[in-house]
Amino acid sequence: MKTPAADVPAHSDRALLLLSVLAQSKAPMSAAELAQVTALPQSTLYRHIATLRRWGFVMESEGRYSPGPVSVQLASGFDDNSELVLAARPHMEALARQSHESVALITLVNERVVCLEMIDSEHSLRCSFDRGRSVPARDGASAKCLLAHLPAQQRDALLDLIEGEGPAQRTARMAELDAIRQAGRAVTQGEVDPGVWGASAPLLAAGRQLRGAITLMAPLTRVAGLEDALTHMTVVTAARISRALR
Repeated sequence: MKTPAADVPAHSDRALLLLSVLAQSKAPMSAAELAQVTALPQSTLYRHIATLRRWGFVMESEGRYSPGPVSVQLASGFDDNSELVLAARPHMEALARQSHESVALITLVNERVVCLEMIDSEHSLRCSFDRGRSVPARDGASAKCLLAHLPAQQRDALLDLIEGEGPAQRTARMAELDAIRQAGRAVTQGEVDPGVWGASAPLLAAGRQLRGAITLMAPLTRVAGLEDALTHMTVVTAARISRALR
């Protein structure tokens, strides 16, 4: 999504915007593509790219840019030191073994849902949600679970960013989120990736502070008749991780 000109950040925030866009891209991007997404003037864009390249955060090949080696070091440091990832990983691995399906650790970064960790299914046919992937905080079990458990002011600010929804649709969405919060889990199918079923439960630290969510995902062809059992496994796993965070 293109950043509106009025929302273009100033000074060093522009470099961080570039890094964020590159981190979310599935492939290296040209300067023209970066300019279109960020709305940065070309002279500003090249100046920040030069700085990021000099520090190793960005690398260039044949006129296209991607995260550099220092970005990899940052990611490795995050994996080794993140309290959330360290607390969640053994329970995620246990859930993946029990369910034979893929399990993701999800958190909210600004207006997007980001996968921090992924334990893949043992099946050859598996879901394509990868670590580092992000999607808008709108549809799917992960997004709806996180939105439902956010403080009301933060939730409403994110819902205001959803385009194309009238009052009736907003009312229906709020009712759905209220039901998810009451139930303590969200279950959806095909809302982000076609043919994929997902169940998500929140990770709540002390004071019911939302830290993220655990999402179990599987092809619809494998979950028929197992939905309740898989959802229960996910809720139990999230509760165990939440206790470890307290």
